Amino acid sequence: MTPFESNLSSTDTTSSSVFYASLSARHRLDQVFAVVVWIAVLIALAVLTSLLLDVTIDGLPRLSWDFLTSLPSRNPEQAGILSALVGSLWLLGLVVCIGLPIGIGAGIFLEEFAHRSFLISLIEINIGNLAGVPSIIYGLLGLEMFVRLLESITGGRAVLSGGLTLSLLIMPIVIVATREALRAVPSSIREAEYALGAGRWQIVRELVLPQAFSGILTGSILAMSRAIGETASLITIGALTFIAFLPPLSFEGLRTPFTALPIQTFNWISRPQQGFHTNAAAAVIVLMVVLLSMNATAIFLRDRFRRNQSPLT
Repeated sequence: MTPFESNLSSTDTTSSSVFYASLSARHRLDQVFAVVVWIAVLIALAVLTSLLLDVTIDGLPRLSWDFLTSLPSRNPEQAGILSALVGSLWLLGLVVCIGLPIGIGAGIFLEEFAHRSFLISLIEINIGNLAGVPSIIYGLLGLEMFVRLLESITGGRAVLSGGLTLSLLIMPIVIVATREALRAVPSSIREAEYALGAGRWQIVRELVLPQAFSGILTGSILAMSRAIGETASLITIGALTFIAFLPPLSFEGLRTPFTALPIQTFNWISRPQQGFHTNAAAAVIVLMVVLLSMNATAIFLRDRFRRNQSPLT
C-alpha cells in the first residue's frame, strides 16, 4: 500500500466515524423533537377537552325542544335560539349560493385558463393576502358597500348584506383551496387528453374537476364553517342581538333584519345573569353540532364520490 492510499484509507475511516456520530446525534434530536411535539399536542387536547367539558356540563341540561323552537326573551328560562338558528341558516344558504360558485369559478379560471401575466400575478398575490385579512375588515367593507351604498337593493342591515359580507370573507379561502385541489391532479392527465384532441374546457369538466372534487369540497366546507361561526364582521354591519320574529321565507326575507348564533351567544354571555350564561353554553353546543354535521356531510360526500368515481387507466 502506497503512502497516498494509506492516507486516503485513514481519511475515509475518520470521515465514516464522524458521519455515524452525527447520524446518531440527529436520531436523538429527532426523538427529542417528537417528544416535544407530542407534549404540545397533549396540552392542546387537554385544554380543548376541558373547554368542551365545561361547556357541555353547563349547557347540556338547558338543551330542549323548547330551547330550539323559542324566540329570545328577557327571561332566561323562556329564551330560545330559533331566530338566531334560522338567521344562521339564511346566511349559510346565501354563502353557498353566492360565495362558493364565484370562489370555485375564480379558482378554476386562475389555475386552468388564465395566461401568466403581470395582472394575473398581482391578482394571485392579493388573493393570498386577502385570505389572512381579519374578518372585521370585511365587516367594514360590507358596512360601507352593502349597508350604505347598496341600501336600496340589500335593505341595509339585512340578511342579504350579511350573506354578501360573509361571501366576500370566504372567497379567498375557496379560491386558494380550489387551486390547490386542481394542482394535485397530475399534469399527465391533461397532456394525454390534449394528445387525443380534447379541448381545454372538456378536459377540465370531464377529468380534472372530478379528480379535484374532494379537495374542493373539503376547502368549501371549511370555509363555510368559518362563515357560520363568524361574529366580528356581522357585528360591524349591524346584526341585531334581539329579534323576536323570523324572516319570511321569500325574497322579502332577504331585506329583513337578522341575527345569528354567534351574535346571540355573544349577547347572552355579556349579560350578568347566570341563566343567560347557561343559555350561551347551550347555544355553543348547538353551533358545534351544526359544524360537526357539516364536516360529517363533507366527509360522506367525498368518500361516496371517490367510491363512485371510475379509476383512471
